[in-house]
Amino acid sequence: MSQFKLVFLGLSITSSWGNGHATTYRALLKKLAARGHEITFLERDLPFYAANRDLANPPYAKTFLYASREELDDRYRSVVRDADLVVVGSYVPEGVAVGKWAQEVAPERTAFYDIDTPVTLAKLAAGDTEYLSPALIPRYAMYLSFTGGPTLEHIASRYGSPCVRPLYCSADPDDYYPEKHETRFDMGYLGTYSIDRQPMLERLLLEPARRWKEGRFAVAGAQYPADVAWPSNVEHTTHLHPSEHRKFYAEQRFTLNVTREAMVRAGWSPSVRLFEAAACGTPVISDAWAGLEEVFVPGREILIARSTEEALRMMRETSEDQRLALASAARDRFLREHTAMHRAISLERYTRELLDQHTRRSRVAVSAEPRVQS
Repeated sequence: MSQFKLVFLGLSITSSWGNGHATTYRALLKKLAARGHEITFLERDLPFYAANRDLANPPYAKTFLYASREELDDRYRSVVRDADLVVVGSYVPEGVAVGKWAQEVAPERTAFYDIDTPVTLAKLAAGDTEYLSPALIPRYAMYLSFTGGPTLEHIASRYGSPCVRPLYCSADPDDYYPEKHETRFDMGYLGTYSIDRQPMLERLLLEPARRWKEGRFAVAGAQYPADVAWPSNVEHTTHLHPSEHRKFYAEQRFTLNVTREAMVRAGWSPSVRLFEAAACGTPVISDAWAGLEEVFVPGREILIARSTEEALRMMRETSEDQRLALASAARDRFLREHTAMHRAISLERYTRELLDQHTRRSRVAVSAEPRVQS
């Protein structure tokens, strides 16, 4: 197995506060390091994350904070230049400038890792180039997308990406596994506030809580507005450290998965919560979107609710045997296809393909050079 030098420029790996990027990077990079690859992570030093760092020094990646794009060039140019693959993530501050710089320093060895693909594409369609521009996409040698399905072809045809590959989120079974705890909640939800997720959270958790006074519910997540009307039988926690996620899932009979509106429209956008809950042996009730059946089989590995009434019926009428069978089937599927190691192996394969193509192009260029006659 070839061992690669991989550099990631991402939103955050040091702080999981208010973002799902950190847990995604942690799981993926940990497994890449376990397979012998040398990992460097470069993170913009932002005040919000500086005040909430829960993993300042990941043991599997050399992690450095930088204050500006200029500091990147001054201090880390050689690290990026010598990498086999340089991955720039979505929502990186000054992402367009950072992407241009990476492409200049490591030509033909850069990838864009979109952890927010449908949101990114909606931004581009609206002319919003917060962290990616249409002109930048064809210059990335590879586009790694959290969303699969038809979106992959759209990125290639509409924006000219030379290589688009799915790289879904995942969970690490070393951190997420079944654990015995007293069942405290009939349904729980783990997720930061999002204005476009809130209507579905209302429909599938808050309204069921209002109608089922004997039921017990929990929501864990930051940034919820002060005017959210939490029913008396809903326990809200502002933030859970990733090390507490396993216990939180174990305390639920069911966990709720709610998807952002742009991701529902695009389909094929599984949330990390699907994989975390499945790994922990907690059955999932999810909203509906195209492509979900390719991740978990509805009715056998996951339940789909479209209304308050359906969510209530599933919680109240699913027998314990049925509930445990759902949990077991989902965990088996997770272990077969959706662990962080599966994603690491995929990225490893994509990197090898990219480097092989680069080598072949170099050989063709050399052979095409005119020979000097003696």
